[in-house]
Formats: sequence, C-alpha cells, structure tokens
Amino acid sequence: MPKGGAKGKGGKNRRRGKGDGGDEKRELIFKEDGQEYAQVLRMLGNGRLEAQCIDGVKRLCHIRGKMRKKVWVNTGDIILLGLRDFQDEKADVILKYLADEARSLKAYGELPETFRVNDTDTFEEERGENDDFFDFDDINDI
Repeated sequence: MPKGGAKGKGGKNRRRGKGDGGDEKRELIFKEDGQEYAQVLRMLGNGRLEAQCIDGVKRLCHIRGKMRKKVWVNTGDIILLGLRDFQDEKADVILKYLADEARSLKAYGELPETFRVNDTDTFEEERGENDDFFDFDDINDI
C-alpha cells in the first residue's frame, strides 16, 4: 500500500477507458445467419443470462468480453445472440439494443409483436388476485 499522500492511482486508464463520445446515433444492426434476436429472461451472474429467442428456444447465454463490464444488460432487454454450431441450447450475446432501436426493429418486422420493448418489469403479468399489499395501519390491532 502506498504511504503518505499517494492513494493508489494505478489502473486509471483501464477503469476509465477511452472517451468514445457516445452522443452520435449508431447504425441499426440486423441479424445475419447464425444469429438470433432474443429477450433477456433472467440474469444468472458471472456474465451469464437466460434469454428467450424468437425461434421459441430458451438459451443460456454468455456475455462476451468487450460487453461484459461496459454494457449493462437487464431483464427484458432485446439482445442479438450469436448461436453456437454444436450447442443449440447455448449462445453468446453480441449486442444489446437500446429501446428506440428495438422499437425500430419491431417496426421493420424483425421482432414479433409479442416482444414487449420498453417494459422492464417482466413479472407484472404473473401478479394474481392472491397477492396482497400490506397496510401498516392494520398491524396496530394485534
């Protein structure tokens, strides 16, 4: 550990990265053969996630190295997967689409209408009539 005034300044460039200047709009990337669109179902940790593909298959996906700590992937996001040749149930995340990019993919007919683009709460439809919300005024009666 450094002594005195220096407070451990190593690794600054790796942490900060280059200023990409992400203000300009990026070009919309369509899928090629060997790739598929998918929606993130759940995050598993260690750069892995479970995604529902357009072709109806649930796949275990691995976030590739360049995206792993730079791009934040959440449940409900639309992603582009690279399919593996000999492992049909596994894939690699190539790209995460922003919400407006996913909407334009839907407008082009690339995504089916069943994909909900801007809803991050994917468990909303699982809420039933038995799910009660607590009212703390009732607790005083005990």
